[in-house]
Amino acid sequence: MASSVDLRRCQMLGLAGTAFLALGGETAGALPVRELLSPSSAGAALGLVGVYFGVVLLIAAWALLGRLLRGPEPPTPRSLLLVLAVWAAPLLLAPPLFSRDVYSYLAQGAMVDAQIDVYTHGPSRLGGPLAEEVSPVWQHTAAPYGPVFLAAASALSGLTRGELPAGLMGMRLLALLGVALMAAALPRLARHNGADPAAALWLGALNPLVLLHLVAGAHNDAMMLGLLGVGLVAALGRWPVLGAVLVTLAALVKAPAVLGLAAIVVLQIRAGRSAVRAVLTTAAASAATTVAATAVAGTGYGWIAALNTPVSPHNWALTSLLGRATGALLERLGSDLAPLAVPVWHTIGLVITAAALLVIWVRLRPRPVYALGLSLAAVAAFGPAIRPWYALWGLFLIAAAAPNTSVRHRVAAVTCVLALGVLPSGGPADLGQLVLAVSGGVLAVVVLWQAHQAAQAPVLGRTA
Repeated sequence: MASSVDLRRCQMLGLAGTAFLALGGETAGALPVRELLSPSSAGAALGLVGVYFGVVLLIAAWALLGRLLRGPEPPTPRSLLLVLAVWAAPLLLAPPLFSRDVYSYLAQGAMVDAQIDVYTHGPSRLGGPLAEEVSPVWQHTAAPYGPVFLAAASALSGLTRGELPAGLMGMRLLALLGVALMAAALPRLARHNGADPAAALWLGALNPLVLLHLVAGAHNDAMMLGLLGVGLVAALGRWPVLGAVLVTLAALVKAPAVLGLAAIVVLQIRAGRSAVRAVLTTAAASAATTVAATAVAGTGYGWIAALNTPVSPHNWALTSLLGRATGALLERLGSDLAPLAVPVWHTIGLVITAAALLVIWVRLRPRPVYALGLSLAAVAAFGPAIRPWYALWGLFLIAAAAPNTSVRHRVAAVTCVLALGVLPSGGPADLGQLVLAVSGGVLAVVVLWQAHQAAQAPVLGRTA
């Protein structure tokens, strides 16, 4: 009985968190250009405080839910799915939060619908209201996404006829479908890997990053991860060809999922197939899927050449930061090599990633799902671009296949830090905005502490 009461408290606390997120986002979120408020306005300031107040409440609810999982009566996977639905509900009608990428998706979908080559031209070529919503840094940038996502975006553009509110809702529903597939795959992947299905759901689906960036931000990473997860489930269930097809579809949303084909091959070898047959079967299924999906989408294969699109001048990947620092130092020394610093560091990052992947698969080949999770984490960490939601690439599978709880605890700690790392508008922060964000978080901590003290008082009174 006590466990069910505690679960309801976690549920309500997380609901309060996402409700504040949604309310604060109405003035401080990644709003359409015509609705944007000045960051110095009272409405934007109050919204920013409210969003970070909500983020801290959500993190607290998630952490308390994790404690329940370690208790004598842990919640069941079904009850956790209900919690996920409750927490996500307020975000369904909220404006986009923490990123303006969803506007790029809509513009690219409209471009495909208008038969404009998205792999050659940026949204500026489209023009009109949708293109105006895209961040300036991406206005002239080709799309890095595969034909599966662009076909979905194009179909959505046709259905919504370019209407922004309907398009935003459609993109959020696509993201929710991806999250639903993730939640469906996690318990099955966990059972196959000897992990606790409830713990996998807690870390991989109820994670604040999922709610903040996949649901509230409507990122297409949700589609990629959902297809990747069900593809691995199919391969574990003795349907390797179907698994290869689904994983390829995931890669045709975003390219990093292509690493999942290595897991499909290893799973076939573990099931008794020869290595040659496993590789040929997977390659044939993947190639056929790619050709068919590209033909249906009608976008061509330009996405292969556009894979460096996510690299922006201001991204905060490790190799980009080191490259900019090295370039600044070389400029001070008067060297002509300064412009080469960032490309060289990006190359070093790719070499480190390749070496890490080799070590991971040699050491963890008997655990392909876990190896894949670590591989995707390495790609995100050492690649030329990173965003907080990229952490979900590896986290999703690590949640299902981590060998012990200490790994999950470390991943959870990283999650809490990343959840606080982006403003709800998706833009860079100035000092005033940082002060407001910290104030909202501190206010939430004070409220949580007071609530905890009030809850403890009757207990202390009865003890006395």
